[in-house]
Amino acid sequence: MADSSNPGPVVVAFSTFPSPEKAAEVARILVTEGLIACANLVPAVRSIYRWQGEVSDDTETLAILKTTRARFDEMKTRLVALHPYEVAEVIALPVDGGHAPYLAWVIDSTK
Repeated sequence: MADSSNPGPVVVAFSTFPSPEKAAEVARILVTEGLIACANLVPAVRSIYRWQGEVSDDTETLAILKTTRARFDEMKTRLVALHPYEVAEVIALPVDGGHAPYLAWVIDSTK
């Protein structure tokens, strides 16, 4: 396991989309371009948030994206360009450990 002052090269990013179809479209592009190794799409997540002074309660699709720290900024820029929302959710968490062959696959898939 990596120490917290030196996180590993893999990150998991999250983004929400208005529909499973839009999430899949963007995920396919990001995989094809080598910006992410894979995306898991979780349909029908309920999102409650404040937007433009109002509380919203919507059904969205959550995309869980696996990439590397080295590719994250490029992936984020491309994701925001493809995203239908005015303010796209793009957050990343460092992967501090995991199954070494899987982590190696993520790194290899995003070179």
